[in-house]
Amino acid sequence: MGIDQNNPVTASREILNGLVTQRMPFGKYKGWLLCDIPEPYLVWMSQKSFPSGKLGMMLRTLYEIKLNGLEYLLKPLRK
Repeated sequence: MGIDQNNPVTASREILNGLVTQRMPFGKYKGWLLCDIPEPYLVWMSQKSFPSGKLGMMLRTLYEIKLNGLEYLLKPLRK
C-alpha cells in the first residue's frame, strides 16, 4: 500500500508507523527495525543518498527525527 500523499495527516501517520514496524531490507543494519538504526548510519546515508521510493522517504524522515532529538514521537507507536 502506498502513502496517501493527498492527506498529510494520514501520510505522516503511515510514515511514523512504518518506522516502528518495518525492517531495513539491506546493508549493515539489514533486519533491524528502521527506528532502531543508529543516527551515524543515517548521517552517512544522507551524505551518500537515501534510496528512492517509500523506504527513502521513511529513512529521510527518521534522519530528521533523530537529528532533531524527536525520538519521543516514536515511543508511543512501538508495540
